[in-house]
Amino acid sequence: MQRKLRLRKREDFNRIYRHGRSFANSQFVVYWRKQTEQGCFRLGVSASSKLGGAVVRNRLRRMVKEIVRLNAGKLQVEYDLILIVRKPALNIAYKEMEGSVLHVLRKAGLLKGGSPSVAGPPRKPGGSRTSGPRTQRPDSRK
Repeated sequence: MQRKLRLRKREDFNRIYRHGRSFANSQFVVYWRKQTEQGCFRLGVSASSKLGGAVVRNRLRRMVKEIVRLNAGKLQVEYDLILIVRKPALNIAYKEMEGSVLHVLRKAGLLKGGSPSVAGPPRKPGGSRTSGPRTQRPDSRK
């Protein structure tokens, strides 16, 4: 993947996590945010150490980057993306992984011809992921 298409700085990752939107399926989570400066899309791939050793994580990252590189013409160019690999992605073949990545990008509206989903406002830093007031459960100790 070309250097100009990669997200590398921690501050870029944090900005997207804090102010971006997200969508997930069982194998991947995608966070995205509109770029401040127009240019090519940029991609960051994250694989937790819970997935396995460095060899496993790097292999997954390389596969995801290759899938995005081969499908770059289908992506909208004005967004920065972060793809997070989940544990179920360890057990799927390359073709299934490609379908899953494209699925999560399509559902998020990041492929050309779609518009990014705006299911609500972006998450607030430090807030919970659920919206609205907490509901009290009935007390079962009576």
